[in-house]
Amino acid sequence: MKAMHVTIRAIGNSKGVVLPKPILQQVGLEEATGAEMTVENGVIVLRKPALPTRSGWAEAAQKVAAAGGDELVMGEFGNEDDAELVW
Repeated sequence: MKAMHVTIRAIGNSKGVVLPKPILQQVGLEEATGAEMTVENGVIVLRKPALPTRSGWAEAAQKVAAAGGDELVMGEFGNEDDAELVW
């Protein structure tokens, strides 16, 4: 995509830029309400926010369990020394 001219506008004590919809669509931000902004080598960079670590794991595990896919592969087994352990 060619460079696009945008106007920097006053918003209270700050400044703002209206981001065109095609630009937002290209990076997957058209439905987003937030983004991560950094300055890298004098360039303002907007990115989709990173998902938290292990995001969605609990829901995925529930789906696996509901489908019966959470059975032990090797079954229960213990070690000889486990009898002495108190849990």
